[in-house]
Amino acid sequence: MPSSETVSLSDLARAIYTVNRHAKTAPEPQHLYFIKKETIKRLLKEKRAKKIGLHFSEHPKLSNQHSTLLVKVDDYYFHIPPTKEDFQELKHLGSLDQNYRNPQTKMSLSQAKKLIYQYIDYKPVNKKTIRKTTSSYFTPSSLGKMDWPPRKTYR
Repeated sequence: MPSSETVSLSDLARAIYTVNRHAKTAPEPQHLYFIKKETIKRLLKEKRAKKIGLHFSEHPKLSNQHSTLLVKVDDYYFHIPPTKEDFQELKHLGSLDQNYRNPQTKMSLSQAKKLIYQYIDYKPVNKKTIRKTTSSYFTPSSLGKMDWPPRKTYR
């Protein structure tokens, strides 16, 4: 697993920040949140990130209050879904504290994704959809078919 040594922690933190920032405004953010969570989980396993505590979410699901896990990576703070063990091991910090602010950074989304893909050893799946070459104006109909109306073959 040479990817851990080739990507610096500060670059990874900046990449996660960039992916997270784009995920908040993306129309389909599931993949971005997935790679963020996988990267943070791997950093926690390697002890390159630290769990700080639990926060109440600012956006409750279906009007139910739930908590998120606050994780520190380099100089950046991120929230990920907590595990059952996190509720037993970590203290709850209450509602979101605005003192935990991330420094502004400039990195393109493609560069951030490339760094994260390299780190978590992720191979993006090419979803090339095969389109039939049919006109959007053409509506199949029964006109021009030789067997119209259908013959009764069960005599």
